[in-house]
Amino acid sequence: MLNRVILIGRLTRDPELRYTPNGTAVASFTVAVDRKFKREETDFVPIVVWSKLAEHCANYLAKGRLVAVEGRLQVRSYEAQDGQKRWVTEVIGEDVRFLEKSGTSSGGSAYNQGKPRQDDWNDLGREVSLEDIDIVDPGEDDEIPF
Repeated sequence: MLNRVILIGRLTRDPELRYTPNGTAVASFTVAVDRKFKREETDFVPIVVWSKLAEHCANYLAKGRLVAVEGRLQVRSYEAQDGQKRWVTEVIGEDVRFLEKSGTSSGGSAYNQGKPRQDDWNDLGREVSLEDIDIVDPGEDDEIPF
């Protein structure tokens, strides 16, 4: 069996950081991901990350930032306060890549101290090709170790 999810999209809000009663960090945020069917549509996918990754996401990500999330799909249920059974589908993020340098954006958007300007939301959830993603700093002269 295989349960693997890889998403590239933009955060729709700042990550929310909480701690479990035993002190484990857990952060949640939503990523807007485009898909094309008969017309362009956007899915808003809830993401949950744990431990150090949760703290890193809460400290370094903000609404509008481009990220790649790799993890697994989880479907769970709980009983709401009104007694109804509710179902939740979310991605448990095991690896989150920040696809933009802090203070910059690959879509021509500019960020001010991690906060996007109002006009940056025009490309929220836009389709991103691999050529648009700057994962490696082109100014670095690191050599491949083989």
